[in-house]
Amino acid sequence: MAKIDLHGVFPPITTPFVNGKVAYDKLAFNVEKWSQTGLKGFVVLGSNGEYVSLSEEEKRTVVDTVVQSAGDEMLIIAGTGCESTAETLRLTEDCAKLGAHAALVVTPHYYAGRMGEAALKKHYSEVAGHSPIPILVYNVPKFTHINLAADFVARLSEHPNIVGIKDSSGNVIQLGELLNAVAKDFNVMVGTAGVLFGGLTLGCAGGVLALSNVAPEHCVKIYNLVKQGDFEAARDLQLKILPINQAVTAVYGVPGLKAAMDMLGYFGGDPRLPLMPCSEQERSELKKILQRADLWD
Repeated sequence: MAKIDLHGVFPPITTPFVNGKVAYDKLAFNVEKWSQTGLKGFVVLGSNGEYVSLSEEEKRTVVDTVVQSAGDEMLIIAGTGCESTAETLRLTEDCAKLGAHAALVVTPHYYAGRMGEAALKKHYSEVAGHSPIPILVYNVPKFTHINLAADFVARLSEHPNIVGIKDSSGNVIQLGELLNAVAKDFNVMVGTAGVLFGGLTLGCAGGVLALSNVAPEHCVKIYNLVKQGDFEAARDLQLKILPINQAVTAVYGVPGLKAAMDMLGYFGGDPRLPLMPCSEQERSELKKILQRADLWD
């Protein structure tokens, strides 16, 4: 399996809806606009993409739309994790045929009490062993209630087709433990912009950041500043974006992220039910946060 270079910043892109239906033209508009900001590529069908609310047909069409709209140099990572191993592999194979370069596979979690290391190792080994594209493990404890230990990830990383992990725990100590445990060519990706500076200085390859949907240039600049060794400037920018990241992740979630996108020239739109859009009060609070970060005039 060919190596894949994941050094850089990737947004886990949102899925736009108009009257509850996927607006593929709006998705193409966003992708073309994001492609001009220095991003490395896109993560499609992630948590911020509301993948749990999409049909199988919609998932495939969303991936196809992003592949067709992105520049040839952009890497496309498709979120293909399903609750069953067979469905995960089927979606992974389909996304590979559509042009995805890698797959992000979330831990199965409906039967969390039975998802011990033996079950998860079997799941990831089966998917990676048959997938035509490289696999990244997706660790997102706040949704799955499963947190993958560093030594377990190190064992997964021994598989030649498991090439990285997106860790969305938000724990810098855990990122350090992962980096200590895995091989140097294994891609540890920061999963939240709140710890981007800390993760990069420890040696993470890059980030998959919700914030880069609305502030891609800022996230890319932090990445570049760290790589250039300008830690003071990177730190200052990290501190500046913290309130925005908190707003569009922990406080307002996907509805807030989409509202902020609307304010900043992208198409956010409403989330799909049962998620509700932001209230007017929440939108007003978001505007103030964006103003303080010099993102909103």
